[in-house]
Amino acid sequence: MDKHYGELIVDIARKTITEWVKTGKKFEPKNYPMEFAEKRGVFTTLHTYPDGMLRGCIGYPEPIFPLVRALVESAISATRDPRFPPLSKGELGRITIEVSVLTKPQLIKVKNPKEYLAKIDLGKDGLIIEKGPFRGLLLPQVPAEWEWDRETFLANLCQKASLPTDYWLSKDVKIYKFQAEIFAEETPNGPVKKVEKA
Repeated sequence: MDKHYGELIVDIARKTITEWVKTGKKFEPKNYPMEFAEKRGVFTTLHTYPDGMLRGCIGYPEPIFPLVRALVESAISATRDPRFPPLSKGELGRITIEVSVLTKPQLIKVKNPKEYLAKIDLGKDGLIIEKGPFRGLLLPQVPAEWEWDRETFLANLCQKASLPTDYWLSKDVKIYKFQAEIFAEETPNGPVKKVEKA
């Protein structure tokens, strides 16, 4: 997607969040490009401004909804991330919005779990881990933000799924990778940039 589409995506997320926080009503986008009707996974991330602290991040890893619907739903959910208090009206001018549009997750096939290390493109791949009812996801930009190596990335992925940090070495887990196009406001309600990954 080009920067123009990225600006539209972030604009829809901003309008959705504003409408929801102010009125409790769901914003309904109209006259969007036909590409937005394609099923895509998407995550909406909120950061406080100017310190950049996480304020909410919720989304859909799988392409189960058209992009425009997944975007609206994830933007609303990000305002109610259970790790934080619900977003207030007074915070609308003090957050920046980042939207990640995902590719379909692909299972990483290995014979030996240590092969995962060679099959992860750090900074470009996001990861999902599954073991029975346990599931965790980390977006591609997270290891770059925290300066993690591959082992630390996998350990934190396990932790996200409430599994022991070395559980990625177990043969009974499934690990998937995906990529993302990331668009983010530089300032609250300000210019949108395409985030270039490492």
